[in-house]
Amino acid sequence: MPDLQYFKYEFKEWLERLPIRAWINHNPKPVLAIATASVLTLFVILIWLSLPQKKVEVVEYDKEWYYDLNTCKLFTARVGQIPPIPAPSGPLPTGQPAGVRACVFSFTNEPNAPDKFIGFLETTDPNFPKDKVSNIELRYEGSELWAKGKLIKRPEDKQWFPADSRIGRAIMKLALRPNEKGQRPYYCPPE
Repeated sequence: MPDLQYFKYEFKEWLERLPIRAWINHNPKPVLAIATASVLTLFVILIWLSLPQKKVEVVEYDKEWYYDLNTCKLFTARVGQIPPIPAPSGPLPTGQPAGVRACVFSFTNEPNAPDKFIGFLETTDPNFPKDKVSNIELRYEGSELWAKGKLIKRPEDKQWFPADSRIGRAIMKLALRPNEKGQRPYYCPPE
């Protein structure tokens, strides 16, 4: 215990020998100004932190984009359906429904954007167990879980690729890359 008392005594002596202590004793006005500014800054921060947060508005859509594989045109359908779904042109020659989900983007964040483009198409893998296929809410669940059992492709591609494969991830990355002005694409919901 004597070592602790000795340390306290030495520390107190060291503080008293510091030139800053003498400066504080001879210049009380700047010290008071700094202390006052610190207290005011603390109050401003506390008031700012206690203000209510701006409520984030989540927009829920009733419809989403689908792509008719027969006509290569977009159409809208009720949100939450698991593709492929029936398309306006009828089934594919194989008898399967011709409607697949389309992820439509724009570089301007407005509903009637003139620069809309289809980033990629999405359908369900027919070899994936049907009981495990569902619409995943990405706000609450991970993208890896979303990709399970999904096939994607660009509209001009002939072949579908698993969304969780290297090529599938490359297709999504390509669709979401910035344009020459450095703008990132926004999801463009149907009107």
